[in-house]
Amino acid sequence: MMGPILLRRLLLRPPPSSTARLCISAFHNWRSYATTETFHEDREKRGEKWFTLPPFTATINGSALGKELSRNRSYGRDVITKTATASTTSTTTTALKWVTRCCPELPRSLVQKLFRLRQVRRESCDMECSGEGVEALERPLKRVAAKDSMNVGDRIHLPLSVQEFPNDKQELPNDKKECYCSEEEVTFIRSLELYKDPAIIVINKPPGMPVQGGIGIKRSLDELAAACLSYDFSEPPRLVHRLDRDSSGILVMGRTQTSATVLHSIFREKTFGASNDEIDDAKRILQRRYWALVIGSPRQRKGLISAPLGKVVVDNGKSDRITIVNDSQTLPSQHAITKYKVIGSPCPGYTWLELTPLTGRKHQLRVHCAEVLRTPIVGDYKYGWQTHRNWKPLAWSNNECHSDEEFPKRKNLPFDLNMESGSVSEKNPRLHLHCKQMVLPNVNLALQNVKLHSDSDLSELESLELVAALPSFMQRSWNITNS
Repeated sequence: MMGPILLRRLLLRPPPSSTARLCISAFHNWRSYATTETFHEDREKRGEKWFTLPPFTATINGSALGKELSRNRSYGRDVITKTATASTTSTTTTALKWVTRCCPELPRSLVQKLFRLRQVRRESCDMECSGEGVEALERPLKRVAAKDSMNVGDRIHLPLSVQEFPNDKQELPNDKKECYCSEEEVTFIRSLELYKDPAIIVINKPPGMPVQGGIGIKRSLDELAAACLSYDFSEPPRLVHRLDRDSSGILVMGRTQTSATVLHSIFREKTFGASNDEIDDAKRILQRRYWALVIGSPRQRKGLISAPLGKVVVDNGKSDRITIVNDSQTLPSQHAITKYKVIGSPCPGYTWLELTPLTGRKHQLRVHCAEVLRTPIVGDYKYGWQTHRNWKPLAWSNNECHSDEEFPKRKNLPFDLNMESGSVSEKNPRLHLHCKQMVLPNVNLALQNVKLHSDSDLSELESLELVAALPSFMQRSWNITNS
């Protein structure tokens, strides 16, 4: 009875190349570790068949690195240690995270089921020095739980049956993963790129495109980025901050899980630092500057707005809005700080402002402009609806000015985007809020330095300076108000 079963297992056993092929697709940057090592062949001879993952290596603690970068700039290199500490070069990784990272094509539900059924094994690898060099000592396989922490050199062994799981993603080109885009759409999304390196990718977000999916949203930037901006990376770009649907400008995404974690930490530290009265531009590692066209003029040409924000529910719970909270005891609030300065006011009734958010709260700039400065942003019907009730298009005699009737005749961009209509010369202007400039640390260089030298100096790390052009309708409004 054992003879036919053993023969069937031998016949069904895939060749070693398929094992290597799966590992390569799942973990392209660890190709050298994908194949089974020589000292695992003895196990196969004894009938123990496992799919072996690459050995676990120390990973960078992205959150700690982000904090280290922020502190080196915020407090000065004479106040704290200038070098990356040991905490930035290692982080706790569970067995579940390691499996999902090595095999992204396996459904998470299947991986969790394997752990629940206790079908996952771990091999702890000890190193022994001999006359011929360092040798890896084979250790017995032991069951491992999903939440168990991995140690350097540990190998995870999965049932060989996981190789039979169909990998549909491999059959699709990188451009078409999970979201089907036409050639024109892919070209358009890639034309939005402002900067790209192995750690981050930055785009000039067009107005009218939602950043994340939701009810009633067919296409969102996070979905399109996964389809069009992954290139040869096994991971899709990850969002690290948000822009309102109707706003435009610089949007940063992390190209790997580690770089996204670093960026998340930097954006969090920016808000934390501002809440602790850290408002000096020279000391802030992350700087964002928005351009906005507002109705009216602030009393002072520059200033600092510090007003807490809270959320209130309106329309019988159907929607909500952000408002200034004067009494924090009656409504939960979050500290919000915005710097502003006038950059142009040649046209009576309108002013161009440069807005620098020192905290990252929802609708912060829009509410601060409308409720604190009493100058709502042009096209902001949510927080400036009363002002827009008496809206009158700004007349312009320039030959480049187009009437409202001409814009529907123009061919829209992919995803039904229209960057032309919506200036102050039209009956229904669009939101004039654009993330124009951003300064942030060179995350790619920081990661490379930490990988090469655990005590690398981060205090003098260079910064990236990004600039995004205005959308066509805002550029036309700029030309109109400055003519």
